[in-house]
Amino acid sequence: MNNYAFRLLNVFAESTFGGNPLCVFEDARGLNESTMLALAAQFNLSETTFVLPSDRASAQVRVFTPGYEMPFAGHPALGTAHVVRDVFQTGDNLSLEFQAGVVPVTARQDVWTFAAPHAGKPKTAASTLTDGEIASLLGLSEDDLLASPIWVNTGSDQLLIAVNSTDAVRRARPDSARLDIWPQSSLGRKAAYVFAFDSARPGSVLSRYFFATKSGGFSEDPGTGSACANLGGWLLANETKLPAAFEIEQGEAVGRPNLLRLSVTESGEIHVGGRVIEIGRGVIAL
Repeated sequence: MNNYAFRLLNVFAESTFGGNPLCVFEDARGLNESTMLALAAQFNLSETTFVLPSDRASAQVRVFTPGYEMPFAGHPALGTAHVVRDVFQTGDNLSLEFQAGVVPVTARQDVWTFAAPHAGKPKTAASTLTDGEIASLLGLSEDDLLASPIWVNTGSDQLLIAVNSTDAVRRARPDSARLDIWPQSSLGRKAAYVFAFDSARPGSVLSRYFFATKSGGFSEDPGTGSACANLGGWLLANETKLPAAFEIEQGEAVGRPNLLRLSVTESGEIHVGGRVIEIGRGVIAL
């Protein structure tokens, strides 16, 4: 029987019980893919990560939801970097190898920032549904849309839906009765990132991320770093004046406030950051 140490953290957290929870296994050598998936299902968090040796970066990271592996995810990148710094004494500048590529990560104390794993202009694609159809899937009208929804990929592809007010973000309600026609990502995931620029607070964005569950309904992620990076891709696709910086608020509707920091440089580099708080440690015996 082998023991595997893990840590529990909250990412994008400004308070102990805010942010998006994450479990990180410090040393996953000896664990196969099916066991990693089973452990992710056991913890039942949005993602669980497994740290392995890498000859390309400070560490290799595999990211699992309770149902499948992901090529990259934002809050796991930051939370795992926090653990790697402590375990391997890397200092505040390190890199992590994901399936999507090597991601540089830096820290100022416990605020971590990653550079999205994209090169050049982010990949974008139009939705196969009309604007009105997508709006109605969220319980909104076409008039609520700021722009046509598009797929953006700066590490993992997601459907981004810009609406014209924070009120529209708060009113969004995914229609699970029409799950069969919901747009689907390359991973087979049915999800949507809904956001609005806050006219009352320049530089602030309110966002929500909905995703379909195995039970057939929808759940809401409290903080989604990969979607925040894709918002940076959306800014590039819409030729927003650069450099640009925003604070993204997410998790309000599920009682888990998250604060994500997004910046896009003049050269098009996308950076996403947030505070990481460790709340516990343990060991699994297998």
